[in-house]
This record gives sequence, structure tokens and C-alpha cells, in this order.
Amino acid sequence: MALQCGIVGLPNVGKSTLFNCLSNAKAQAANFPFCTIEPNVGVITVPDERLNKLSELVHPQRIVPTTVEIVDIAGLVKGASKGEGLGNKFLANIRETDAILHVLRCFDNDNITHVDGSINPVRDKEIIDYELQLKDLETVESRISKVQKQAASGDKIAKATYDIYVQYKEALMQGKSARTVKLDPLDRKLVKDLYLLTDKPVMYVCNVDEASAVNGNAYVDALRESVKDENAEILIVAAATEADIAELETYEERQMFLEEVGLSESGVARLIRAAYHLLDLQTYFTCGVQEVRAWTFERNWKAPQCAGVIHTDFEKGFIRAEVIKYADFIALGSEAACKEAGKMNVEGKEYVVSDGDIMHFRFNV
Repeated sequence: MALQCGIVGLPNVGKSTLFNCLSNAKAQAANFPFCTIEPNVGVITVPDERLNKLSELVHPQRIVPTTVEIVDIAGLVKGASKGEGLGNKFLANIRETDAILHVLRCFDNDNITHVDGSINPVRDKEIIDYELQLKDLETVESRISKVQKQAASGDKIAKATYDIYVQYKEALMQGKSARTVKLDPLDRKLVKDLYLLTDKPVMYVCNVDEASAVNGNAYVDALRESVKDENAEILIVAAATEADIAELETYEERQMFLEEVGLSESGVARLIRAAYHLLDLQTYFTCGVQEVRAWTFERNWKAPQCAGVIHTDFEKGFIRAEVIKYADFIALGSEAACKEAGKMNVEGKEYVVSDGDIMHFRFNV
């Protein structure tokens, strides 16, 4: 499943430093605007302690974690929606992603220039919001002009679509993002091909100094207040500190470093997990002596769809799924023990898979 989170932000806020920590791909981190021109893509493994616990019981030949793709998109500037900087190309890169990680500078450092000359994450957020909203407004107005005549002629679907476009336009004209427009699932299907930039789920990543890595600072507090009505998640990460952690060779050294700065786990691990959930993804497992593997699926998927993640034939020829709950497997220690205790359920095509389910699929093609 190639779902992607795009890292966006103004130039010099720490996007590429953070991306380097997330990925083995080395984006150039330089102290001037547009040091990232082509988007860098990293396939990041998602930390999941459940995978380790299952492996301790099964002793497989290999362990395969699940992944999420992170895209480092070059810094946006004022006027990007009109092509300023390298605006149109960057906005096209954002459009191709499924969710946005919006990095905001929440630290002082006279040696790192800010494109607007001062540190103000609320202003920075509004600059990018404004550019994305302007581009969305352009998209919506273009669609309105195309569907208006059909809607007026009495075409019911065209009329319903037109009404949704108008709702989006009104919100955008008020300086609100498209995600603030509440639509029911049927209405959302009518406009699924819009791909509005501000309709994507967003998480604000506050890049702070090491001293603020645990509790944040006044900049983070100001941002939190400004987004309180957005239902958006805020994550605090010290990118420079994460870069130092990434240079350490052993797990033990990294844990000691984290303890010294007062953290129980790295910001990168928290960010990867948060990105995974932002995309509305969940994990099921397959367990055997050959491998213990995590598989990614979208929340509320049914058993045949989840089977299709392994191979399309599994979905086409789906017969049933044998399901053990993660907690039962850990408590009883093996698949055989779960069967004996009646903790393996046989589920059909309508079964909605839960996060952490351990699955065996039966199929016939």
C-alpha cells in the first residue's frame, strides 16, 4: 500500500533534517531556501512492539515490519499558489500525497535564517494555509464553472455536486481549510476526484530545541491555541537532537541519550506512528516459523480486502479467515494453545478486521 505523508513547511524549518532522521535517504540539509528541489521519498518502517513480542513466542526465521512512505517536499513561500519560488511544482507534489506533516519552526537560533526574519509558527502556518487555500479555491471555482450549467438543467447528481463545491468555496473564501466542511460519506464520494490540498488530514510537527523536547515552549503553546478548533494533532520533535541520536550506532547508546534528555522514546518513532495513524492505517499480523509479518490495511476494511494486501488471489478466491486476537495469542503463547482454548474464530466475508488481529486466510482460485 503506497500511501504517503508529505512533509511541508517554509524553507529552513527543519524538514530535511527531520526527513534524514526518518529515512536512510539523505536529503540535502543546507541553510538557504530551496535546498530541496525534487521531493525525496523514504520508505520508513513503523515501530511496533507487538511484532517483537510475537517473535519472542514464535521464533521465526525473519521479522517483517510494516512501512509508510514519507515525502520531503521543498519549502513553500508566499505566492506559491501563483508560481512564486517553485510553487506550482511543489503544490503538485503535495497533491499526490495522502496526508500532510506540517513542520513549524519553534526554536531560536541566530545562525539559521528565517525567510521572514523572525520566529512565529502561527504566522508561518497561516502563510502555508493561505497558499494551499488559494490553490484549492482555484480548483473549486474551475469545477463550479464546469458543472453549473448541468446543475441548472435539473441533473440531480450535477446539482448535488455543485452544492458541495459551493460549500467548499464559501469555506475557502472565509480563510478556512476544506477539511472544515463536514460531508456525509455519500456526498464525499461525489467529489472524491477533487483532491483538495486542504482536505488532507494534517499533523503539525513543532521543531523545538533540545531543552523543549519534552514539554514544548511558548511557541508551541501559541500554535496549540491557534489550532484548537481544527481537531489536528500536534507533535513536538527536536530535529537537531534526533539527528544526533541517529548518528549513534547501538540501541543501548540511543536509549542512554534519550534518558539524558528526558525522553522515553525518540521523536522519530512517535512521528512515524503518528503518520501511520494520520493515514488511518492499522496493522494485522501473520505468524509462522518462516516469518512473523505486519501487514497494513485501512481502518474498517473487511477480511477479503485485507487478504488482498498479501495477494490479489487471496481476495478473489476468499473463503474464510481464521482469526486470533493479539491479546489471546500473547496470553496463551501459541496458535495451538489458542485453538485448544477456543480462541481462534472462523470469520467470513463481512468480518471487519481489527488492529492487531493475527490472521490466516483460506482461499481457492
